[in-house]
Amino acid sequence: MPEDPIFKLLNECIADQDPTKINLSVGAYRDNAGKPWVLPVVKKAKAQLLADPNANHEYFGLDGSARLILGPNSSAITSKRYTAIQTVSGTGANRLAADFLSRFRPATVYITNPTWGNHPKIFGAAHLPVVEYQYWNPQTRTLNYDILLDNLRNAARGSIFVLHACAHNPTGLDPTQEQWKEIAAIMKEKDHFPFFDCAYQGFASGDLDKDAWAVRYFVDQGFELLCAQSYAKNFGLYSERAGCLTGVFKDSDTAQRARSQFMALVRCSISNAPGFGAKIVDIENLKTMANRITLMREKVYNHLTELKTPGNWTHITSQIGMFSYTGISVKQVAAIKSKFHVYMTDEGRISMAGLNESNVKRFAEAIDWVVRNA
Repeated sequence: MPEDPIFKLLNECIADQDPTKINLSVGAYRDNAGKPWVLPVVKKAKAQLLADPNANHEYFGLDGSARLILGPNSSAITSKRYTAIQTVSGTGANRLAADFLSRFRPATVYITNPTWGNHPKIFGAAHLPVVEYQYWNPQTRTLNYDILLDNLRNAARGSIFVLHACAHNPTGLDPTQEQWKEIAAIMKEKDHFPFFDCAYQGFASGDLDKDAWAVRYFVDQGFELLCAQSYAKNFGLYSERAGCLTGVFKDSDTAQRARSQFMALVRCSISNAPGFGAKIVDIENLKTMANRITLMREKVYNHLTELKTPGNWTHITSQIGMFSYTGISVKQVAAIKSKFHVYMTDEGRISMAGLNESNVKRFAEAIDWVVRNA
């Protein structure tokens, strides 16, 4: 099998000995010095766990932390219409959901174009047909909203639509609340099933509740749905592989039956998710991370404006979250890598966390050069 393109790019970057290289490939948070950052609250939580005389390494409970995505006062929680289970990060949550859907609600799965690279692989591995729906408008570098709505209307009744709860990967473009309402109305009319993928709750805006708005709105509208979550991205717990799959169903009886199926699927795959990362998930430092990403967006835009780089670059600041879809071509991506040692995916997606005060101007100058010359 061919090497995964993201990790292939990462390995190329690691092998590059140029001291000025800029790694914008993998969506992992970096501080202003370009180093991995352990959140202070995570350090504190780890110290508390290690100091606890009752701490042990027994199997961790299977139940997941649904309150983070649904909110403590959610009608789904108070009426016991939900179930949630710990998973091996967001990828594990997606795969568990795909296996569940293939058994109990098989249908065509619609994923965004462009999409996170693992989505077609995961749903394909669960033997579900996968189709792309239009999300990104390459001409305007904005959400292709009208075409998206047409795709929703024209899809076969009862299709499964993968929706990014916030900070869409890879474009960084999200629907507005009014647009989410129209999307929900069409999905209800067509009896489509919402599958939310949420890797960046709290990371997009610095506010957990704001970033969960779309999921909570769909719950309030009476949808049954699934939501796959990763805590690796927003809490910097990449190697701890903490995640959760939450399901909201029509009644408590269905939720209990779904819970038994979640547990059966987990039992025959990973048996029990790792617990250490889940135990140290907290919320206190999300704003630090989100605010630094926002600052880098502003600096990129300001530098490009100062350089009078051809084109409209407002999408850099209108996008949110970890990623930005720059809109530069495959040829320009190749040129920026070979000439400036800047590493990004072939479609021009960058991880904003790879930028900092020492390299952001150089990155903008590199963009300016390839736009003019490549």
